[in-house]
Amino acid sequence: MLRLLIIVAFVTPVFSASAQEIGIRLGGNNGFGGAAIDGVFNTGLGRIHGNLGFYDGGVGADALWDFIVEPISGEAFNWYVGAGASTYIGNDFFLGASGEIGLEYRFNSVPIVLGLDWRPTFWIITDTRFGVDSFGLNVRWNFGS
Repeated sequence: MLRLLIIVAFVTPVFSASAQEIGIRLGGNNGFGGAAIDGVFNTGLGRIHGNLGFYDGGVGADALWDFIVEPISGEAFNWYVGAGASTYIGNDFFLGASGEIGLEYRFNSVPIVLGLDWRPTFWIITDTRFGVDSFGLNVRWNFGS
């Protein structure tokens, strides 16, 4: 636990230095469970949605390119789709390609974003399989627009 706190203390400033949103993703990375540091980096053509988590003695990371689709009914609800790479390094090494579909709500009065997403992953290295068990609840602080 102390190791996790130390790593979070060093990684959080790096994410927040250039991220427009930073927070936590409950549900972990691709079926490994737990919680992950969640960062969103806007690029103008979409956004990079990155996660870094520590589970079962290993480290999991996702880097997904997301596209925000039109807001739902003109409200603060957005939905997004994306794809990217996923990895887990522990006793075994896993590498795969993930998809993502999610829904998020951006509060107007406070800079908080809540989201739900689903990330199916096709694991390619170590064990070739298709995982559909990665659901997440995202709670992020919004630093920009």
